[in-house]
Amino acid sequence: MHDIYRFNRGGYKTAWTHQSPSPQSTAHHRLPIVMSSKCKPHSSSFLLRPPFRVYYFGEGNKSQKALLGGKGANLSEMTNLGLPVPPGFTITTTACIEFTKTNKWPAGLAEQVDANIAKLEKQMEKKLGGSKDPILLSVRSGAVISMPGMMDTVLNLGLNERNVKSIGKAANNMRWAYDSFRRFIQMFADVCLDLERSKFEAILDQVKASKGVKLDTELDTEAMETVCAEFLRLFNKLAGIPFPSSAKEQLRIAIDAVFKSWNNPRAIKYRAMNYIPDDLGTAVNVQVMVFGNMGEDCATGVGFTRDPSTGENVRYGEYLMNAQGEDVVAGIRTPLQIKEMKKTLPKIYKQLMDTFDLLEDHYKDMQDIEFTIQNYKLWLLQTRNGKRTANAAVRMATEMVDEGLIDRKTAVLRVAPDQIEKLLHDQLDPKAVKRAKAIAKGLPASPGAAVGQVVFTSEDAAKWKDAGKKTILVRLETSPEDIGGMEASEGVLTARGGMTSHAAVVARGMNKCCIAGCSALSIKHHATDARLNGKLIRQGDWMSIDGSTGKVYMGKLPVVKPDVGGSVGVLLDYADSFRKLGVLANADTPKDAKVARNLGAEGIGLTRTEHMFFEKSRIKVVREMILAFDKSGRQRALNKLLPFQRTDFHGILEAMNGLPVVIRLLDPPLHEFLPHKADEIAALARSLGRDVKEVEAKVESLKEFNPMLGFRGCRLGVVYPEINEMQIRAVFEAMSHFYNHDHRVDDFIALARAGKKPYPHIEIPLVGNLKEYYPLKQLVLKVAKDTGAEGLVKYKVGTMIEIPRAALNADNLATECDFMSFGKVREW
Repeated sequence: MHDIYRFNRGGYKTAWTHQSPSPQSTAHHRLPIVMSSKCKPHSSSFLLRPPFRVYYFGEGNKSQKALLGGKGANLSEMTNLGLPVPPGFTITTTACIEFTKTNKWPAGLAEQVDANIAKLEKQMEKKLGGSKDPILLSVRSGAVISMPGMMDTVLNLGLNERNVKSIGKAANNMRWAYDSFRRFIQMFADVCLDLERSKFEAILDQVKASKGVKLDTELDTEAMETVCAEFLRLFNKLAGIPFPSSAKEQLRIAIDAVFKSWNNPRAIKYRAMNYIPDDLGTAVNVQVMVFGNMGEDCATGVGFTRDPSTGENVRYGEYLMNAQGEDVVAGIRTPLQIKEMKKTLPKIYKQLMDTFDLLEDHYKDMQDIEFTIQNYKLWLLQTRNGKRTANAAVRMATEMVDEGLIDRKTAVLRVAPDQIEKLLHDQLDPKAVKRAKAIAKGLPASPGAAVGQVVFTSEDAAKWKDAGKKTILVRLETSPEDIGGMEASEGVLTARGGMTSHAAVVARGMNKCCIAGCSALSIKHHATDARLNGKLIRQGDWMSIDGSTGKVYMGKLPVVKPDVGGSVGVLLDYADSFRKLGVLANADTPKDAKVARNLGAEGIGLTRTEHMFFEKSRIKVVREMILAFDKSGRQRALNKLLPFQRTDFHGILEAMNGLPVVIRLLDPPLHEFLPHKADEIAALARSLGRDVKEVEAKVESLKEFNPMLGFRGCRLGVVYPEINEMQIRAVFEAMSHFYNHDHRVDDFIALARAGKKPYPHIEIPLVGNLKEYYPLKQLVLKVAKDTGAEGLVKYKVGTMIEIPRAALNADNLATECDFMSFGKVREW
């Protein structure tokens, strides 16, 4: 054992205890220890050295994800488990963090990379960049938190014009050698130098066309050699330099590119969407290549230890014979189901299934496993906790408890709150589906349903979303560059790809509906239209897709919310047994209130009454009230609104049945209810029989310089008390089923007599001090008395603390408030 020290910025020494492996283990352990600078090293041979920035596979373990990234930590862990992992090493996340600050490799990294390359060469008995059968490498990212497809990868590194033939001769497969070289040239150009990938694709398409074939695999050796030569010429033309022949130079450039990909636009977007910190950095994994594209005894695939869409406890996956991993993920060819391997490669299939069992039992979670078969030998390239739909997450968690794999608390912590929320997927109305005819069917890659207008680019999806339009993103296949468009769309439909393609994996992570591998869809890159089973589809056409069945329908089908029960109920019962807090929901309609109650809400923390006014028939009356000349005009409009409010409050209070319901009186500034476009203002004026200029003047007068703190909330109630009075009256009258001809309540306790216990909490909004609160509280008490509710029904009056002044005056407000709720402090 020996210790290595360095001084850190705090004046302390950091020591790494490096212990040689025991006979029972191949692992090396490097444990960081912080000690006082007064401590002395154990040996007089102490040397000041840079920290370890590179770990050979097997020197780390699964607990070191923060340092080695998820991929690197798991590659070391699988190595330690004795599984067939191609050898390699991991450059730490800390090296990436330092690189992003300086755009230079940190001190000691180059020497450590060279030392680990030497170790790799010794283990493989080959040379990197050698002229005869050299080592070929993959260079992959590996973040602490999985970010599939968001960062960059380079494969087949080490090839050049001089050694490609020797590799082909050594493998007795010259076509494979040139196929690997053309992939490397294109990937290196794209990832490392940001050269336009489509120009290389165009060359490949031209060669295929000249040979009269459709698939890459149909090109012979001569054709592949031609492709490589053309690729090299194009590289020289676009880059202005020859393709680098030195393997070490290729490696340095590739490592730089992977470091830089941590901050590429799609990675930044993905982190923002998934609340992943920007300062974690990515590790870089340099690994000996194994090949699934050397012939018909080779394959590549992705497998899951459980179905990632449904959560069913079945081994699931896809693979392609004679292909590289990028072919499966990119969806360029539609893959085979993994169960087919049992017929064609039975021994490999059994070994793979045994590996699936071992890894799930070891990690206690569903695993997403990448593998390659080279010359009938299985190699594992990655394992990680697999992405899954919300439905699958809940089912897996509860079933793993039943199986004794995890305990109940682990099950609760394993399902994110937003996954429970997202279980309220839209589904196509079964009655409408029964009447409709599907125009096509693909693979059900991510469940749920989506209805929207067709767009063909991610840019259009984002633009249309900004314009308030719902879209379906229709693509030949998706790539990481499409993440923004996928996020902006309601759902995704692709012509190519399988259940493990980029579109499928990312859509499942987003909980977006997705259909992949729809062979009836004919579309080209940069298309402005497409054909679906021969039918012309144009941008803007309405489409409905069912991600649970893979069926595609033209037109707008109605959608319904699913019932939530089964595994979800079991998981929520687990959560109830551990939780310390109660949960109240936001609900603005009776339907929302019923859903909240069914999901276990213990009341409603906020009912935003303004949300009840935006329905088409109601907004016209609201505008009539705002544009009224005087109080009598406002009152006439308010009398029209009263039945709407009363009906909504009745449904909400009945659904909650004895649980508290916080009803916030009208809060937003009045200009939010009025149109702002000239044609809309003119239409409003005509409908009310008013002069257009008069309406325009009123709209202009209500505009707010600071709408967050302008004429809104309690100030509306103080200036126009009749507005709040109507709402308060609606609350109290909502507690009865029966009304007489003048809308006074005959029986205030009708709900109570029916076994219901309405319990409203009337909230006065945006209060800053007692002078604003008190007159509106008195208004509530007055209406309660006028309606006869006082003394017969249970209610409270309070406010929400949502501005700094209210927080400072909270002690005074508490003397008059029956309750206080707390909301987001408004932004200035």
